Amino acid sequence: MAGRPLLGKLGIVTGASRGIGAAIAENLASKGCNLVLNYTSKSSATLTAELSKSLEAKHGVKTLGVQADLGTPEGPKHLVATIKEYFSEPSRPFQIDVIINNAGVALNNKIPDVQISEFEATFRVNVLGPLLLMQAAQPYLPKDRSGRVVNLSSVSSSTGFVGQSVYGGSKAAVEAMTRTWARELSENATVNAINPGPVEGPMYAANTDEFKAGIRGWIEHTPLMRARPGVDPDEVVEEAISSGGRPAHTSEVAGIVGMLCTPDASWCTGQVVCANGGMLMLH
Repeated sequence: MAGRPLLGKLGIVTGASRGIGAAIAENLASKGCNLVLNYTSKSSATLTAELSKSLEAKHGVKTLGVQADLGTPEGPKHLVATIKEYFSEPSRPFQIDVIINNAGVALNNKIPDVQISEFEATFRVNVLGPLLLMQAAQPYLPKDRSGRVVNLSSVSSSTGFVGQSVYGGSKAAVEAMTRTWARELSENATVNAINPGPVEGPMYAANTDEFKAGIRGWIEHTPLMRARPGVDPDEVVEEAISSGGRPAHTSEVAGIVGMLCTPDASWCTGQVVCANGGMLMLH
């Protein structure tokens, strides 16, 4: 049990098909957690199926991929109903033990260029989606404080990065909801958020050169983002020369999520936990 602290638990990871979401799923499965891998678009179906098959083979857990748009009134209800039908057992009440609100979108636009449609789409995915999922899942959370909810925020909630009025605002809202839920769900689950900075993957790579130049100073002064020749891959070291340091590996961010989901984290709730290599020591 020490090496598999989530053995027999049931968890949901939203945005699980790739990137941080897939890494979180890998971490939780290694701890014995049965998993629901949520994705939104049909284009993610194959990736999710491959991840599901891999997790079951490597870790002996039960998984289920479910397509659902969580930013709609129907999406979370469909997700939870599908989970309940698939995982229910006659011998015990249906229970959702772990929820990871990871799905998110990021758009960088300065004030004159912000479109109402972009604002609404960002808040629908990043803020409304987690809220609607919690509404649908709350009746099935544990009644003994053993549940775990982790919300994915970002350093952008606090840093004031240029061009992130909308994205940073959405993540600040996630942190506010985290504190509220920690009180409202205190007899069911701990509720925490993590705040990654730059993380390897397409979302970070898609940032403009202007944006990357604007955050270079933050990266250069982040202790754990210093690239290490001879330790980090050569391509990471080379990229760090131009960007000021290396982004986090998805597994490093996932490890912090996994830690918060274990029984060892039972006395931590309502917190925004560092997942950024020390970037916010400057804040």
